Amino acid sequence: MKTKILMVAVLFGLSTVAMAQPKENGQGRASQAPKHEMRMEHRNGGPAAALELTDAQKEAFKQGRLAMQKQLQPIQNELGEAEAHQKTLMNGEKPDLVAINKNIEKIGSLKVEMAKIRAKNHIDMRAQLTEEQRLKFDTMRGKMKEGMRERNRML
Repeated sequence: MKTKILMVAVLFGLSTVAMAQPKENGQGRASQAPKHEMRMEHRNGGPAAALELTDAQKEAFKQGRLAMQKQLQPIQNELGEAEAHQKTLMNGEKPDLVAINKNIEKIGSLKVEMAKIRAKNHIDMRAQLTEEQRLKFDTMRGKMKEGMRERNRML
């Protein structure tokens, strides 16, 4: 009788462990991204393939992205420092509202500066496309924003 109970308990434990394992995605690896993220993955070579970019366009996009990242990096670093400073200001014994507001303005201006750099890069990239590619590019961008909103709602 004890052995039967023990066997049932072992089988139950094994079945629970087996059910808890992630399913494989056909390539022998466990899928880590939820289904809604899988749709947003780069399929068939990614956005460059979907836009049918020429090699020159691919290189120009790569160089533009690199230049943008070089511009953004120091601003992102400064933003991180300002946000950390904001925590310090907010959690002090006697918070200084003037300093807090001044730091909020600084954080805002850094974010605006970053948005301007990204917008310029977007316009520069778009200018290198044909009319057909621009239509696809704009459609893809809208779908990506929609997917991001969907993901944020799920979090």
